[in-house]
Amino acid sequence: MNELFDNRSARRRPGPRSWPGAHRASRRPIGLSPRLALALLVGVSLGATACGGVTAFEGGRAFTIVGQPPAPPPPPPPEKKRVEVTEKQIVINEKILFEHDKAVIRAESHSLLNEVVDTIKKHTHIKKIAIEGHASSDGSDDHNLRLSDRRAKAVMEYLVQHGIAQGMLTAKGYGETKPIADNESEEGREKNRRVEFNIVEQDAAKAAGGEQ
Repeated sequence: MNELFDNRSARRRPGPRSWPGAHRASRRPIGLSPRLALALLVGVSLGATACGGVTAFEGGRAFTIVGQPPAPPPPPPPEKKRVEVTEKQIVINEKILFEHDKAVIRAESHSLLNEVVDTIKKHTHIKKIAIEGHASSDGSDDHNLRLSDRRAKAVMEYLVQHGIAQGMLTAKGYGETKPIADNESEEGREKNRRVEFNIVEQDAAKAAGGEQ
């Protein structure tokens, strides 16, 4: 009799699913809390705003993000050439450097003069070039005239030594008589100390043909 009672008690003993509240707990979704889910949703939306476009979430409707992606950076400007040919000049965009108060070309300017040589050889329409030396107002007029003349002749000699026919070149110094800037400032005086290559004769037909 006790054994039968024990068996019936075992069958009637409520299991875990029969406990109060067990049915409701089994249906509670496992995952993030509502507040945490909302916070994640807002964070993803703000991150997508900078890129623009349409964003959709599972179980929700799509919405448009306003904005445009950043534009790509502009390309770098073309590198400026050191030597260029215009209608009347061979323009050098760097200075030919000389030893102080001398007509000795410094070694760092040799590569620039080599480019001048290559440019003259390439542009066969150029027949004659006048090399001009110019000075600032520092020093006496006579000294500046003689120094600029010696420097112009030193440049001509360099070109001849590197393959340019001497017959197509002349060289002369003008001292401080042809300034291109104000001699009142050091910057202006530095600009006035220069060497120019003026084209005085050329083949017009070749020039018109756009020889590069």
